Amino acid sequence: MTVDVPGHSAPAAGFEVPLAMLSACHSRIERQCSTLRRLVPHLTTRGADAEARTAAANVMRYFDTSARHHHADEEQDLFPALIESMAGSDAVCLRELTESLAAEHHELEVRWQLVRAVLERVVAGERVSLESEDVEALVGFHERHIEREERELLPMAARLLSDEELDRVGRAMRERRGVTEHD
Repeated sequence: MTVDVPGHSAPAAGFEVPLAMLSACHSRIERQCSTLRRLVPHLTTRGADAEARTAAANVMRYFDTSARHHHADEEQDLFPALIESMAGSDAVCLRELTESLAAEHHELEVRWQLVRAVLERVVAGERVSLESEDVEALVGFHERHIEREERELLPMAARLLSDEELDRVGRAMRERRGVTEHD
């Protein structure tokens, strides 16, 4: 998704364009999910070889850090900014959306922990089976969640949030990751 953000025309998704950065993160999540899907048959046929261990470690690192930052970006900064931008019954509707998305973040974390436990064993070199059903439950939930955020949340944020509010969200995202403006 390309989110047109008033007053922001950066060539790449960065903290200066937080909605584009959130959308770009969705693409990275989808790539990690694709790796998980490929890992299921790989483990069955080739076991926890070096390629599988590397893939498992990379997926774990991504979901343990970047994906968690992404959810915090939304729950701690974007959602409150959106709710503050609305008044009356619109705020109630927006609150329902953000609470529902936050609940989905929790469910994603629960599903991730099930898959992560197996990936830890892969990284350790154990010959284990990564159940397709567990991966599909996680990946499918991610796909539906991302589609909803891309279709509803990000366009709404682009429409409702001022440049100042978006700058504040971007600064908070940068701080959460320990990135200085000169990095």
